[in-house]
Amino acid sequence: MDISWLKQFAQSWIDRAEHGRLPHAVLLAGPAGVGKRAAAGWIAERHLKIGPQVELPQFPPATLQHADLRWISPAEDKQTISIDQIRTLVSEISLTSYEGVGKVAVVEPANAMTVNAANSLLKTLEEPPGNAILILIADRVGSLPATIFSRCQRIELLAPSEAEGLAWLESLRPGTQWAEALKLAGYAPLAALQAVEQLDTHAALSRDFAAVASARESAIDVAARWNRLEIDFVLLWLARQVQQLIISQSGSPTGVFGPGMDKSVLTRMDTRNLFCYLDTVNRLRGQQSGSFNVQLALEGLLLDLADGLSNCCPSLPEDGMRFMRAKR
Repeated sequence: MDISWLKQFAQSWIDRAEHGRLPHAVLLAGPAGVGKRAAAGWIAERHLKIGPQVELPQFPPATLQHADLRWISPAEDKQTISIDQIRTLVSEISLTSYEGVGKVAVVEPANAMTVNAANSLLKTLEEPPGNAILILIADRVGSLPATIFSRCQRIELLAPSEAEGLAWLESLRPGTQWAEALKLAGYAPLAALQAVEQLDTHAALSRDFAAVASARESAIDVAARWNRLEIDFVLLWLARQVQQLIISQSGSPTGVFGPGMDKSVLTRMDTRNLFCYLDTVNRLRGQQSGSFNVQLALEGLLLDLADGLSNCCPSLPEDGMRFMRAKR
């Protein structure tokens, strides 16, 4: 099925290819669920002439196997991409193309590279050998080194309009509660496919969030419940909820509160503090799994919420994290 909202991206890439102006190092950026991985696979298919040359990235994306393609992700049971993985990639991409067309390497998520791994990729990003294309994929680009940015052409893939996203999802699976799922997914259709399976969990989180904000429930008790869930899921949900609060305070009609939200309580929070709170949540999201105490981090976030975010913007320590004090 065509990923229709990537039409402009695909046409731009085809035009560049026809005029011999393709970049050799690309950073595909944008929110989770907009099709960055499908776009990377589509680029690889076209560059290596794998299968039919379709005009748009497809969903679900094909699992590609090709002698001149390398797809690097964290090893099983690991959270990071190691320097050894990148060194192997650099060595392999420098070899002559097996089929004489070119080579493609995909690194995803790029922000999972360790500092040493990222540094070992810099020279190859700057001067890829032969007819090679390196593709980095990142949902969150803030944790990427500036040296990576300077050596890649950044292509931002954005979510479609709500109407286009709903139409695409409805054609994929008619009669599903897509409207609520799409909003919970930040209007990213591919993320909505997962969100629709978790509507009950989203509703429970919304009720807890509102209860803490209005002092109807203990932040400690709620943190204990949230600690039973995947921390990445909770922090992503929390980040999106705060984003919606900010949008709602701006007067935009697109600001959406989750089920059970007490708008009268939440909209009294100072917008500056909401931005600071969002920054804190996103910094936590950028930390490696196991590098902080999840229970204490959640307690800190929810205690700030219970306090109306009045103290969430102190002078932060050098690492920028109030909640990293309790290491595992």
